[in-house]
Amino acid sequence: MGSKSILIKGGQVIDPSRDSSQVKDILIEDGVVKEVSNSISSSAEIVIEAKGKIVMPGLVDMHVHLREPGREDKETVLSGTQAALSGGVTSVLAMANTDPATDSVEHLAVLNKIIRQTAVADVFVAAAMTKAREGWEITDFSALRKRGAIAVSDDGSSVDDPVVMKKILKAAKKENLLVICHCEDISLSRGGSVNLGFTSTRLGLRGISRESEYQRVARDIELAKEIGARIHIAHVSCRESVEIIAKAKKEGVAVTAETAPHYFVLTDQATRSFDTNMKMNPPLRSAEDVESIRLGLSDGTIDVIASDHAPHTANEKDIEFDRAAFGVIGLETELAVAITELVHSGALSWLDLAKKLSYNPAKIIGIDKGTLRVGASADIIVVSPDQQWLVAKENFRSKSKNSCFLNKKLKGAVEYTIYRGQLVYQR
Repeated sequence: MGSKSILIKGGQVIDPSRDSSQVKDILIEDGVVKEVSNSISSSAEIVIEAKGKIVMPGLVDMHVHLREPGREDKETVLSGTQAALSGGVTSVLAMANTDPATDSVEHLAVLNKIIRQTAVADVFVAAAMTKAREGWEITDFSALRKRGAIAVSDDGSSVDDPVVMKKILKAAKKENLLVICHCEDISLSRGGSVNLGFTSTRLGLRGISRESEYQRVARDIELAKEIGARIHIAHVSCRESVEIIAKAKKEGVAVTAETAPHYFVLTDQATRSFDTNMKMNPPLRSAEDVESIRLGLSDGTIDVIASDHAPHTANEKDIEFDRAAFGVIGLETELAVAITELVHSGALSWLDLAKKLSYNPAKIIGIDKGTLRVGASADIIVVSPDQQWLVAKENFRSKSKNSCFLNKKLKGAVEYTIYRGQLVYQR
């Protein structure tokens, strides 16, 4: 079945690959961008009037937990990619902490088959760095790369042994694989459930110190510098991490970094209600940390906004705070939270936002996405910048409902998602 031709008329077209933001028309034919110009008169089978709307590349979310295989009760590749499309996300990078972990070509083959058969958006795979993500025996990077893995990560766990970490960085450099680091020293964080500080004391819960994150950020960057390898720091949450990354970038280290919406919006005050949807790892930090994350986004220290979409069932969340699972969903809210908190506040321009959510992650993981140039795959979203909507459980397409933004009013709604030239979502 051929895709229908689509004409998007009169939208504010944001192309982060060209630093361009102009009112334009876009013609889509045969799954690709056919023409971008001031006025296109040719007839198309579908016409979208986009006056007053933002037109930008589909988002590339480089940090997503799809839970399949192993925990299909939380999410599947199908439900996760359906959720993605409604949030304007057309490409995701799936993390390796499935059950079993994506730590061998056999396990990767199983996941690739599921993706081929069920995914409704592009799913790329980050394989595990070590067997069973236990931090000891490194996986076969060469074989995993040949079967399509584009990055390696033990996300959810950090590699404690610096000797093993060096081996990982050397092997990844040789295979040109991106290393994505979950930076957490569990000798400092174990048993904690909220940010260490006044709030943890007040709640009577064990705290997770900022040191547990930033000391490991510093170590991993130092090792990458020594080896000359590329490294990407996941879910940055605190001021010191931002400072360490900024310094490394100035020194020419090949380091990139991401944060998630909850880290530039919410503080540890949100945990005072014992709402387990406010429990994530790393935890929500102080107001000062939130300010540092926002500054890191606006000055370019933090390259990417990713959801760290971590679905959990109700019975894993509706229990005592210290026993509840870490993590929140985010595929369907990340764009609107970023528009509400960063664009409407003047912290980022639309162009900056399109870079953080689309062009930069595509560039970092090495896929040809995040662009509206002629000939590119037509992954495009049309967004109403001021449209207000309420985050409600019943509207989620994700199987899980554990959002830290429930009952919040957000500005910025995805009106249309076009994936490979097909209109796949309409509000």
